[in-house]
Amino acid sequence: MSHETSLFDNYQIRRTRPPKQKIGGSAKHDSAISHVMGTAVYVDDISKPNQTLHLAVGKSQHAHARILNMDLSAVKASAGVVDVLTFADLPAQTDIGAVFEGEPLMVDGLTEYVGQTLFVVVATSHRAAKQATLKAIVEYEPLPAVLSIDAALKQQYFVRPSHHMQRGDAAKALQDAPLRLQGHIHMRGQEHFYLEGQVSYVVPCDDGGLQVYTSSQHPSEVQQLVAEVTDLPFHAVMTEVRRMGGGFGGKETQAAAWACLCAIVAKRHNVPVSMRLDRQDDMVVTGKRHEFANQYEVGIDETGRVLGVDMQLAGLCGYAPDLSDAIVDRAMFHCDNGYYYPNAHVVGHRCKTHTVSNTAYRGFGGPQGLMTAEYMMDHIAYTLGRDPLQVRLDNLYQNGQCTHYGQPIEHFDLAELITKLRDDCDYNQRRQAIIKDNQQAQQDGDYKRRGIALTPVRFGISFTVQTLNQAGALVHIYTDGSIHLNHGGTEMGQGLFIKIAQIVANEFDVDVETVQVSATRTDKVPNTSPTAASSGTDINGKAAQDACIKIKKRLLDFASEHFQVSSEEIVFERNHVHIADKEVLSFAQFVQLAYQNRISLSSTGYYRTPKIFYDRNQAWGRPFFYFALGAACSEVEIDTLTGEYKVVRCDILHDVGQSINPAIDIGQIEGGFVQGMGWLTTEELIWNDKGQLASNSPANYKIPTAHDLPEQWHVELFDRKNSEQTIYNSKAVGEPPFMLAASVWCAINNAIASLADYRKNPELTMPATPEAVLKAVMGIQDKAWESADTPNQKQVQRMQVQHKEEGDTLTMPEQVRHAKQVDTPMCEGKKHDDEVEHITQPKVDGTRAPAHSENSSSDDVK
Repeated sequence: MSHETSLFDNYQIRRTRPPKQKIGGSAKHDSAISHVMGTAVYVDDISKPNQTLHLAVGKSQHAHARILNMDLSAVKASAGVVDVLTFADLPAQTDIGAVFEGEPLMVDGLTEYVGQTLFVVVATSHRAAKQATLKAIVEYEPLPAVLSIDAALKQQYFVRPSHHMQRGDAAKALQDAPLRLQGHIHMRGQEHFYLEGQVSYVVPCDDGGLQVYTSSQHPSEVQQLVAEVTDLPFHAVMTEVRRMGGGFGGKETQAAAWACLCAIVAKRHNVPVSMRLDRQDDMVVTGKRHEFANQYEVGIDETGRVLGVDMQLAGLCGYAPDLSDAIVDRAMFHCDNGYYYPNAHVVGHRCKTHTVSNTAYRGFGGPQGLMTAEYMMDHIAYTLGRDPLQVRLDNLYQNGQCTHYGQPIEHFDLAELITKLRDDCDYNQRRQAIIKDNQQAQQDGDYKRRGIALTPVRFGISFTVQTLNQAGALVHIYTDGSIHLNHGGTEMGQGLFIKIAQIVANEFDVDVETVQVSATRTDKVPNTSPTAASSGTDINGKAAQDACIKIKKRLLDFASEHFQVSSEEIVFERNHVHIADKEVLSFAQFVQLAYQNRISLSSTGYYRTPKIFYDRNQAWGRPFFYFALGAACSEVEIDTLTGEYKVVRCDILHDVGQSINPAIDIGQIEGGFVQGMGWLTTEELIWNDKGQLASNSPANYKIPTAHDLPEQWHVELFDRKNSEQTIYNSKAVGEPPFMLAASVWCAINNAIASLADYRKNPELTMPATPEAVLKAVMGIQDKAWESADTPNQKQVQRMQVQHKEEGDTLTMPEQVRHAKQVDTPMCEGKKHDDEVEHITQPKVDGTRAPAHSENSSSDDVK
């Protein structure tokens, strides 16, 4: 029996209009109303029974020390305390390293960063647990601590071996180059500052299993780690994530510890257990974006064209590996941005320090590599007295070339995108006007200077760990025509759920409001990849589409036999199904008929990204399915007396392929740009010489506000379909826009360079706080800066690493030899992994132009 709800338009109305908010339409976020009204339920909003216990952790006060004794008697006697756990109380697995071991759930005799968990207090309330932790008496034996990149490099103190990438003969290219430049750039980390902090809630089940509610980007990893620390099989743990109040990478691996602690206590006491981190605790005990200290030597010709590059990237990883191997690798992959290095040697170091383990953050190392390339382009331009934009254009990749790690450059529209933005925003005219205004300001004694920069973004899309490039989905159609969807991606505010709902609606040509997306659950779609690497829509959207296609094929086969027509004569259109010229049924009537004839209306879907591979031993391959492109032009004004500045104007042109939801995409571009601007201008993480985080609250860590936005701001989508077979030829939009903010930093650099008639590259650090800007201004004016440089601000000297004996974990891999060709029409060797079967003619209304990978066949179902 079918039912027609009053919440939807009736089918007579739906038949006379196009379906609501299919792909290409700016559908609002699925939780927009509940976000605004405050009714959206997050983990800490879940109603909890009275017997729920609450946790708080006792934190180490030393960066590196041996624990001699812990007196927890006062803690145990504190009001409301039910239990206190130490390392000895852990029942099973004690290490929760995401990829490599080295991350103990609690300290076992040796603490390696300030804030590391010494013990866990179990109490009847959050406040009681917090207060009890303060009563512990801990005796330490302090040990020498490594707290900076340069100290780690001098000691060759790494969490993972260094990695080399090489193409051509960089040493010879530098030796033969008409001009050689050397430079270094230091960039600090960044606090995630998600609105919802780390939180978990675990409920024991009557079958001995555990129900885990967590604010995590990786439900499957939480499920597996909880199972390991509680000695349960994976199937006994069900993890659920309905939404997060922001993640940005900070909840990819580092949400797991709190779920594990809750799970251990829930199993130990057989009651629900909740834990949330206060903002200050969250900032102290969780990892950040990796701080980097990079240096380069580049050989160029008289016009500024790059002939060879030797580059060292050194990331501050903290005490444990976490995801640092992949993060530093991605920085190496992106140290060219969109520029061709005919000969290149790139080395990436994973520096171990006695600080909290740094982790994923939007861009995943890519921004740290990209900013090195952009600073180098500025260096070349100001050395030669040329327009930085022209230097950038002269060095862009051309189709047929390949990267320093072997990926072919295909469908590369970046030059066209840049020149379109340049013309649309009147870059050339504005630049000339700014130069004249700055010259006039010099004559008038005005302390204000203006700067402008147009910078590109080329960002690789895929997990660099090949295994993670897969996704699953589950689609049910009910007999009233409503559709239920579950997939492996998590919703952290980015609009993933509404996009995939639009994809499912598009496949059946029904209103998007008839599609319900449920919370991400490990018992519905197992073995999921994290929602990260900008791949959420790409892989989960394809998996959902695959499920729809399976169901649709069953329905077509049934209707073809039932009505005695060919499948080509059956069309899903406007919430109805047209059976040749015989009959028109509403979608609900049609699926009801299929159900009565025992046709399955449910299916799983699966997708794995094609073409990608990377041989790390050879540092050669195609790690990315495609590249997302973009460009931004920013104009700033600085005060050379105070270092203060404002962003006067910003124009953005970004490539999202064929947009599934333009409103969501533009929102992501705007948000990513502002967050990137915060990293590069205002957000300054400061540790003292004891390894304690000084910028540990909103009072002393400044994220951008509405007052920091550009006074004029225009965002436009580049009108070009993705040439690869992504979902409806769209492109990822999560991380790439973050790097558009490079234009703001480079514009500040440009304004400072005007003080030397654009003939000297300023030594501007990141973030470019007013203090940093003033220091760069004084440096370019050859004025003394009274404050002494901190060790992290000094130039990192290149290491001459000696090979160590076999078996030493610090041994560097041998430098690999690659193809000797410098400028080939196409790279030799294997180009791609086996490609999965794809849809040759996707169902997309209003397509703009055929993609390279599409053909004109019409074998697929309508």
